[in-house]
Amino acid sequence: MKIKVGVIFGGNSVEHEVSIITAVQAMEYMDKEKYEVVPIYISKDRNWYTGGELFKMETYKDLDRIDEKALLVSLVKKDDNFALVKMNGLFKSIVETIDVAFPIVHGKGVEDGTLVGYLETLGIPYVGCDVLASSLGQDKVVQKQVLQSENIPVAPFIWFYENEYLSDSDKILENIKNLGYPVIVKPARLGSSIGITYVNSEKDIEEAINVAISYDEKIVVEKVVPNLLEVDCAVVGNHDNAETSLIGEMLTENEFLTFEDKYLSGSGKKGASKSSPLSTGFRIPAKLSKEVENKIYEVALASFRALNLKGVTRFDFLVNKKTNEVFVNEPNTIPGSLAFFFFTKKGISYTELLDKLITLGIKDYKNNSKKITSFESNVLSTYNGSKGAKGKLS
Repeated sequence: MKIKVGVIFGGNSVEHEVSIITAVQAMEYMDKEKYEVVPIYISKDRNWYTGGELFKMETYKDLDRIDEKALLVSLVKKDDNFALVKMNGLFKSIVETIDVAFPIVHGKGVEDGTLVGYLETLGIPYVGCDVLASSLGQDKVVQKQVLQSENIPVAPFIWFYENEYLSDSDKILENIKNLGYPVIVKPARLGSSIGITYVNSEKDIEEAINVAISYDEKIVVEKVVPNLLEVDCAVVGNHDNAETSLIGEMLTENEFLTFEDKYLSGSGKKGASKSSPLSTGFRIPAKLSKEVENKIYEVALASFRALNLKGVTRFDFLVNKKTNEVFVNEPNTIPGSLAFFFFTKKGISYTELLDKLITLGIKDYKNNSKKITSFESNVLSTYNGSKGAKGKLS
């Protein structure tokens, strides 16, 4: 019997369309002999849909007409099933059931632990990071603080909230000046290079901060690493068994890999691959010394462990080509195209990677099911209301 995999994608995120691209591509490459794929699309207004038309990219050319091509549903636990149900008047009917959920979502409001928190509440097996790891992966400030606590190198940075900037901008601008230009200004909890500005001098910093604030109330400002080379390395597995991909070197004429580089550039770029929109931005394997290459592999695995990650994560690294220093820029806990193209030249196909991820999710679910999550207690049998219960639960 085939395993029913519910691929969940979309959501109320500025990376909504990127999620669609990644999910449709992944569904195409899943082993149909082993898995029955069930698409579950979350619209920008947070409605959930399923249906065969969701396998086709053409369906998403007019997002306002999704409800004409797919069925509005809810994901619930019903008896021993995880079911997609629709309302028929006053009654609910099961449209489809799934055995395991595969979130392929990007950005704040979905990738940050919000979605997997719901899946945890339902008790359904799922692929990828848990709530804690997802949250750490999304917040560029907290992840840096965790990495620093494990002596994992990150570039110098400062961070602040929008209200702190509005109440005392002079202090924050002075802190940025002390950090030293040039800097990169980022929304702390977005991805896909959205809302990011490279700032060469003090005269442009306020505009860059205002751009970032338009996306997020938490802002991070990082000092640009000199003699910069940006490379990426993916890791697949969990704390018990993790494996690195090959390292990819970013190909861009900009100061950093932009949203346009990642998703809108043509596949005719020199050194680019036609297999994925995102792969056009990389040369794989990167041209690195063995010393730097080994350092990146070591730091990638250490970061994967420190941030409690599992599934597949792509790490962005900053390398000082002159000193060979390596800094972790950020992890991407559900990377675009699931970073499959970092693994293909290592001999792991996209279909094999997807199988590995689903198998890992089911295995983790079975292992966690063996842990004690509740125990028999007679506390409520003696509960006599709020007045009578005072002090009795301590």
